[in-house]
Amino acid sequence: MLYILYCRDDPAVSTHLRATHKEAHLAYLAKYAGLIVLGGAMLAEDGDTRVGSTLVLNVQSRADAEAFSVNEPFRRAGLYESVEITRMRRAQWRPELAPQSVEGS
Repeated sequence: MLYILYCRDDPAVSTHLRATHKEAHLAYLAKYAGLIVLGGAMLAEDGDTRVGSTLVLNVQSRADAEAFSVNEPFRRAGLYESVEITRMRRAQWRPELAPQSVEGS
């Protein structure tokens, strides 16, 4: 089952917490890479300022998506102001249309 994790940063703490926990965050994503269909930073219109993260997970249940989320280092550190977890059904799938990115999370 697919679940979207829509994680909105808390602007009061985001810069400091993101920098402090980035390596743990990336290690966590690498550990669970087999669950992550798509993931990336949400950006402000300037294209540089991070305002959150979105992940699409392929897991067995909502409980699995929630467990992934609550154990994710950015969330554990209090980076996110809000986290929404929503089940989805894949309809359109055109990964070739997505720009290729080499920057880290």
